Amino acid sequence: MFHTGGRPPLSTLRRLAVQHEIRPVHLKPSAALAKRVLLPDDPHRALAVAQHLLEGPRMFNHHRGLWGYTGVASDGDPLTIQSSGMGGPSAAIVVEELVALGARRLVRIGTCGALVAGLDLGAVVAVERALPCDGASAALGANGSVSGSHALLERLVATGARAATVVSTDLFYDRRGGEAAGWVEQGAIAVEMETAAIFQVASRRGAEAACVLGVTADPDEYRATPEQVETIGLRVGDAGYAALRTL
Repeated sequence: MFHTGGRPPLSTLRRLAVQHEIRPVHLKPSAALAKRVLLPDDPHRALAVAQHLLEGPRMFNHHRGLWGYTGVASDGDPLTIQSSGMGGPSAAIVVEELVALGARRLVRIGTCGALVAGLDLGAVVAVERALPCDGASAALGANGSVSGSHALLERLVATGARAATVVSTDLFYDRRGGEAAGWVEQGAIAVEMETAAIFQVASRRGAEAACVLGVTADPDEYRATPEQVETIGLRVGDAGYAALRTL
């Protein structure tokens, strides 16, 4: 309890400070964390990209099914690849805990659905702006649109990715009528589920973040095959690593 008419006692101040600290409880590291991290949402993609990019990958985390790996990348420096899980709430938890553990630059490597014609399956998009139409980023204070690191975005575009606006939503199977048209009116060309929350957490915590996405569904809901999704996952992994690669 606060003392009436004065400052709260020191024990209360300490307790309040602890409440605002992030103490990882969902990630339980079993290997070192690199300061640079690739963030696939899918644990299977985390494994595939780790095998593709890392020398001697070691499991960083397997708690909660959020597989993560740390190893040495081709530039000789450590790189962590950590799955974020599906949706903004899971991604926000993972990014909070990674930053608390020491991560400083994070690139989401994921997939998206095209909202406009002409964005073919396999196309690679670097997120310039994310419309926060999901609950997690809104709860974190996102308003209008959110953006990540301009420097990382430029490096993603240099790999051939198309800079674009996407929308982050909570629903994978969205049966609402008219939502997609409204998003397109606001400039979005693709839809996904995690980017706005990742950008918002990174911004609040002083970390750099970016996002690169591969298109796996078109506006007519034609979807890439599992084999195509696997290839697209490695493609965005390469792009994300190029953005983080040591000069």
